[in-house]
Amino acid sequence: MAATNYVCALEAAPCESLRRLLAERGWEFASPPPPYARWRASHERTQVVAYESGKLTVQGRGTEDFVRFVLEPEILGEARLDYRPELLAQEDPGQFEPHAGIDESGKGDFFGPLCVACVYTDGPIARRLLAAGVADSKTIGSDRRILSLAELVRREAAGRYSLVVIGPEAYNRLYARIGNLNRLLAWGHAKALEELLTRQPSCPRAISDQFAKSQDTVRRALQERGRRIVLEQHPKAEADVAVAAASILARAEFVTRMRALGESSLGRELPKGVSAPVLAAARELVAKLGPERLGSFAKLHFRTAAQVLGADTSPGDA
Repeated sequence: MAATNYVCALEAAPCESLRRLLAERGWEFASPPPPYARWRASHERTQVVAYESGKLTVQGRGTEDFVRFVLEPEILGEARLDYRPELLAQEDPGQFEPHAGIDESGKGDFFGPLCVACVYTDGPIARRLLAAGVADSKTIGSDRRILSLAELVRREAAGRYSLVVIGPEAYNRLYARIGNLNRLLAWGHAKALEELLTRQPSCPRAISDQFAKSQDTVRRALQERGRRIVLEQHPKAEADVAVAAASILARAEFVTRMRALGESSLGRELPKGVSAPVLAAARELVAKLGPERLGSFAKLHFRTAAQVLGADTSPGDA
């Protein structure tokens, strides 16, 4: 069973960092806090209390996820929770069997490329990745931590991974030809899997998130090698360690490329996602380089592009 109680020592500075992090993510804080406590925060199934003595307690059904995906990677910087393989195997024995995971980064970001990664794992690799705190990149708020974990994934996978990077200009050409984001994603997933299979041809199966209603979307895009293996697609596939590792590699590549794009366009890092700062940066970029250059840095099918170029004045994202 997953842990429902966790206690550790936490000094004042990281304790304050954790408090700010939870406040930014919408946790509710008790006012006033309990006796002898600096603060108490709760969110859904989890409660965290920081005591003046330096003790931190985590309780509730979400304890293990909180420690693994928030406290350890973003505050402690090391794995301390007992990740016993036999307990993890009870939840998903398939995590420790040879397989590949596929995930992408950048599909919801106006600026930057679409990056797709595929990572092969087996029992020993999976255990080492889990012990190091590898998890879905969306649960890791620090780019620095993402880049550090990506180095670890590359080292542990020992070349048995692939990366497909579709830069903004190539992305816009593909989207204009394909005309559908899910089909474009399927093409990227299939290409990443095919490349992985050239490096690990014995891989028996692969797992990816189900981003389309039909599971045939990726299968139709597969070529000869990919059609020989079992392909599983289901929601929240990032719970699988191989998919989580792929999400880390894809996000690290996206972060690195975004920094380079920002320096070459505005001389600073471009904002991620789709938001008011993104719209402002896009308008600044067009004013500086001209509207014809927007497609070199951004995905033109997003509504933000129409807003920047004056073809759409309504609010919205993609």
